[in-house]
Amino acid sequence: MSLSLDSLSLDSLSLDRLRMPALALATVAVASAVALPAGSASAAPAVSTTAATSVATAAAPSAARTAALAKARAVLVTAASLKGRPYRYGATGPRAFDCSGYTKYVYARNGIKLPRTAQQQYRNARKISKASIRQGDLVFFGGAHKYHVAIYAGNGMIWHSPSSGKTVRNVKIWTSRWSAGRVIG
Repeated sequence: MSLSLDSLSLDSLSLDRLRMPALALATVAVASAVALPAGSASAAPAVSTTAATSVATAAAPSAARTAALAKARAVLVTAASLKGRPYRYGATGPRAFDCSGYTKYVYARNGIKLPRTAQQQYRNARKISKASIRQGDLVFFGGAHKYHVAIYAGNGMIWHSPSSGKTVRNVKIWTSRWSAGRVIG
């Protein structure tokens, strides 16, 4: 028996409701659609290469998203572990930080290299909308010149090294004049 994934209609199934990865769903669909001839111990269905490739590709973003979420969580754990470290202009850690020194240090501890200043980090990051922001993204403050950078913690909160006399802390974003950038995934 020969079966092509191209002939299967997965549209009638609600992928959102099932919450199954596309590859697993396709495997279930192929397995349930294959009828073994009587007396046959096994039959290997012939799956079209393009259909198999598109199913495998559909599963890839899910794996990439999972890896990005894990990396973001690790970044936030590192960011939180530095709570209370003092701000010092030009400092890059680990005992004291300025804002961009803090983000550079946190991301470096998680295998992501960032440039030194807030403006350079802004140029290096992939620009995203405020609506698309997720944990682990960078939050930049200022207009054309970015003068401050922080790490988005979720629910309108950021981790940052604020200014002289203050320490690394988790605070609510206090202004509407900010933009977001992504360096994870």
